Amino acid sequence: MVTRVTAQAAGRKVAKNVQKNVKRAVSGTLGISGERMSKVDTAWLRMDSDANLMMIVGVWQLAPGVKHAAVCERIENSLLKYDRFKQRVMEDAAGATWVMDRNFDLANHVVPEKLPKSANQEQALQDRVAELATLPLDPKRPLWQIHLIEDYTGPDGVKGSAMIVRIHHCIADGIALISVTMSLVDGGAPPPERRKKEPAAGAEDWIADTLLKPFTDITVKALGAVGEGAARSLGMLGDPKKGMEQGVSGSFDMAKVLFQLLSDSAALALMPDDSKTRLKGKPGGAKKVAWCQPIPLDEVKAVGKALNCSINDVLLSCVAGALGEYLKTFGDDVAGQEIRAMVPVNLRPMDQAHKLGNRFGLVPLVLPIGVENPIERVYEVRRRMAALKGSYQPLLAFSLLAVAGLLIKPAQDVMLNLFAKKTTAVMTNVPGPREKLKFCGSTLEQSMFWVPQSGDVGLGVSILSYGGGVQFGVITDSTLCPEPQRIIDEFVPEFAKLSIVTLMLPWGE
Repeated sequence: MVTRVTAQAAGRKVAKNVQKNVKRAVSGTLGISGERMSKVDTAWLRMDSDANLMMIVGVWQLAPGVKHAAVCERIENSLLKYDRFKQRVMEDAAGATWVMDRNFDLANHVVPEKLPKSANQEQALQDRVAELATLPLDPKRPLWQIHLIEDYTGPDGVKGSAMIVRIHHCIADGIALISVTMSLVDGGAPPPERRKKEPAAGAEDWIADTLLKPFTDITVKALGAVGEGAARSLGMLGDPKKGMEQGVSGSFDMAKVLFQLLSDSAALALMPDDSKTRLKGKPGGAKKVAWCQPIPLDEVKAVGKALNCSINDVLLSCVAGALGEYLKTFGDDVAGQEIRAMVPVNLRPMDQAHKLGNRFGLVPLVLPIGVENPIERVYEVRRRMAALKGSYQPLLAFSLLAVAGLLIKPAQDVMLNLFAKKTTAVMTNVPGPREKLKFCGSTLEQSMFWVPQSGDVGLGVSILSYGGGVQFGVITDSTLCPEPQRIIDEFVPEFAKLSIVTLMLPWGE
């Protein structure tokens, strides 16, 4: 009879041979030395398609303007302290490796631009953002680029500058990039110094941690916010003997977690295809971008407090209402309709936000676009958000990406298309600093970014609070949604409608 210890030893022996072969293929045959890319980051690297590139695209609007030389100096003294921004990617059959770019030239990454002369500079900026969102980054160089428009006049007539930032998702997720951003601004803290070089995870470590010990310590710590009992129980799954030693209460916690994991696994596997609306279909590859001017965050908070809802509940309800109203302008019947958005969920302890790479999962949020009454809609969103708390679906999605990173691209595409078939949008909701930041002496007036859509998903929605305001932005495939401004134009009226109805509710008891 094969014991558990024997099975583990055999697994480690196989893994060690795999690791040797990988190391030989990478270092010996190809002559490459560098840091192996994690499996999850490799999945993002290979996810590029003709319709959707896996780039995080952002826009900064600054006043007064900044000069190219000043921006380059700031990048040199802050961003390039992270080695990752000086490394390019070398792919091989077993995955990919980060290697230092010996020919690195900052001029290739901070590029001056001029918008075409136009009365509507904001529209010209949006058109350029959309164009760059479909332009691949040069694979022979580090996978990021900043496009600086020194002379830009915003819709309020204020003269300044605009920066369009493109970073491939394999470098980092949104939470990590916020930490990077904070190192760029005036007075920002530099990245923490590494005390020693951290070894890259080899195949042996990955198999031991992922197959023999399903939930790694970092994931257990990241899930600590779910509850001490849940995090402890996940640790028991990796060490059943320890769980048995903790007695009945430990076994009960473990049983609850196992039940939740089974339920969430079934929910992901059996998730029905999304509603068929004009926002879902085969993308054409061209993009359109639009955003609204900020609305006061204090007003959103006031509505949430009056309704006993969170800020997220209020904003997501407005997104659902705006999408429903947009579809109704085409005569579409949205009564009872729902669309599913995949929402990234952070799995990284915040004290490790400066570490690059991807440490997030995805959770499906179904938006009730067919609920007409704004109060009824916001409470339905609140109910659905509450139902997601304590779910392990983000962890399962993260594991799925890790497995996908081991596969060849055709097999990976089949696995990841599961999300695309069942999703209309990818949506992010990121809280930013309450006070406006400074960059090279100028004020960062507005900040907006979008995470990429994968597969055939043609809609990206971003909600970003910053500097006392909240902005709503969309990026769309032009075949599926040629005029995203029409969605944007519905957002502020939906919030106004919710505000007015809230004021009309009875006060007191």
